[in-house]
Amino acid sequence: MNIRDAFFKISSVLPEVPKPKQKPSLTERLIWTLLAVVLYMLMAQIPLYGVVKSSASLLFFYQIIFAANIGTLMTLGIGPIVTAGLIAQVLIGSDLIHLDLTNPEDQKFFASITKILTFVFIIAESVFYVLSGVVGTILSPYATVIVIFQLIIATSIVFLLDQMLQKGWGIGSGISLFILAGISLQIMLDLFSPIPVNGKYFGYIPYAINETIHRAYINVVNRPANFPNLIGLISTILFALLILYLEGVRIEIPISSSKFKGFSTTYPIKLLYVSNIPVILVAALIADFQFFFAMLAKNPAIYNHITWLGTVQNGTFTGGLLYYLTTPPPVPLAFHHPVQVITYSLFVIVLSVVFAKLWVDVSGMSAEKAAETIISSDLQIPGFRTTRTTIGNLLNRYIPAVTLFSGLLIGIIAAASTLLNVYGTGIGLLLVIDISISYYQMLAQEQLISTVPGLGGLFE
Repeated sequence: MNIRDAFFKISSVLPEVPKPKQKPSLTERLIWTLLAVVLYMLMAQIPLYGVVKSSASLLFFYQIIFAANIGTLMTLGIGPIVTAGLIAQVLIGSDLIHLDLTNPEDQKFFASITKILTFVFIIAESVFYVLSGVVGTILSPYATVIVIFQLIIATSIVFLLDQMLQKGWGIGSGISLFILAGISLQIMLDLFSPIPVNGKYFGYIPYAINETIHRAYINVVNRPANFPNLIGLISTILFALLILYLEGVRIEIPISSSKFKGFSTTYPIKLLYVSNIPVILVAALIADFQFFFAMLAKNPAIYNHITWLGTVQNGTFTGGLLYYLTTPPPVPLAFHHPVQVITYSLFVIVLSVVFAKLWVDVSGMSAEKAAETIISSDLQIPGFRTTRTTIGNLLNRYIPAVTLFSGLLIGIIAAASTLLNVYGTGIGLLLVIDISISYYQMLAQEQLISTVPGLGGLFE
């Protein structure tokens, strides 16, 4: 038995959602998609049995990018699924594992690798999070086993929900859908939550209405920066419009079919070429720093020796190296922390550029890989020889520069929007808009296919 056969055999015993025998209608797929979101949201509110006290205060970025809610069934969120997918993508994109993803057998092997890695990370992270104390306080060894079991089952359900959507029962990807749902909920709470905090409504809209009724107009404008305020609302709208505009900016290279005469289209190179991947990786790195510090800080003896790394009061970094690399308070409080603002902004911007370059190289988005894709799709660029070198040289005029500028732009937007108290955080807003655009395009495509079924083959 070779390695490929071993992976297929292991994968076959792991739970999996089968493809539908016939494609469900758009209405049925929307219903399944809605049910997946509702189930995820319910699990994100159900506390883990056996955990006395959750400890999520230092894991803010982790919860954003992995659609997690520490202390609930969604403590791991989509973390194991995303991690396994990124590792598998890097292994293939960097040619450490040689696969032709146009070959059905190689596609199955890639799916098996990803599936096995996902369950390995589900089990490993469940055990690690519980034993490290990050999940919270657990009173007994028996309760520890119960909590680990809950995390494994709940995260496995999330994996199956993701598979259900991707295999045709629903629309899109569970990973994107759950991130969209989690951050959108946070934005809605920032806007409309009627829950009182310190005697005032938390959501800005009910707060502003209440203050206006009581003629406290100055409070509507000058609400403290640690709550949703007017600056955050205006910034959210402006940054949303900016991101929507930038999503539509692209370089279009004319291409035509070498098989079918008269067929021509364009090969788009978006200004935001790497999309939101750089800020996801930056946020993941910050989340990892916070996670390991939170784990070490559980032990007072260790914490006393790592105060150079970070000091914490009321769940907030107040000193040490991590203080300068984590999110500073928003404007106007940011003016009292100028060094932290500068170091955090530079950290996010520089790493966004670095990760943009690395991601293009390892994920198959380089000019050379794009040239291979064009040639293998029987397409050509009019006026140029259809060779990998020629087309690669042409694309090299644009892709490297666009990659670096894309990373720089995304980094600046993420840092600036966070400082301006954007609702749902700057990184969250980037994710929400990018995912929302993808879902809008998918729904428009599905609606077109349902109206003109003969066009279905063009999108497969």
